[in-house]
Amino acid sequence: MATDPLLRQGPDSTDLVLRAGPAGPAWNVLTSAGSALFTPLVLGVPTLLVAFWMALAGARASTVFVVVGVIAGLEYLLGWLALAFSQARHILRVEFAPTGVPASLRLVRAAGPEDWLPVDTLREVRLTHEVVEPYPGDRKPAVSTLALELVLRGGRERLAPLPFDGDPQRLADALEALLGPAAVVVELRTERSTRDRPRSDSTWFSGGSASAGSGGG
Repeated sequence: MATDPLLRQGPDSTDLVLRAGPAGPAWNVLTSAGSALFTPLVLGVPTLLVAFWMALAGARASTVFVVVGVIAGLEYLLGWLALAFSQARHILRVEFAPTGVPASLRLVRAAGPEDWLPVDTLREVRLTHEVVEPYPGDRKPAVSTLALELVLRGGRERLAPLPFDGDPQRLADALEALLGPAAVVVELRTERSTRDRPRSDSTWFSGGSASAGSGGG
């Protein structure tokens, strides 16, 4: 069976790896700590308004600094919790066991692995390969992404497009060979588009020149 770098065979399972990295609640919380630093920056305007209102009310500068620091700290903690909860749902990989002909599967999220489910819980795997090609004369390379949708018996799991440099047909064939005995449908769709050209300001300048010339006549 052909394999793709995203489909890895282990001694006990075949894993569809979507995001690299360990899983677990502690790791998820730690990885969210850095991103949460942007929360006080995003909410900086209302924080500055509070500081401005306190200054107009005659509060001391030290009091204003303390209040702003407390608000920023609370914003960071709330942003940290929100990011941790959101990131906990991210699927890192899908494990199929045993390796040869899988009879069960489980989703491994950033918060940790879920319970094993019968493989027939998975009805369909939909792969969408999107390629944005450069326009003529564009020096930037084409951008390739792969989106995944798992159609389960009780719902759907959709993953946002991820950077992908492999062969989507090869991956689809590998998944079909792995999941075919369980009657799981694997669908691959490729969408191609061309990157938009950047807008030029030459029209605006030429319009201004024409206007000036007509006025001089």
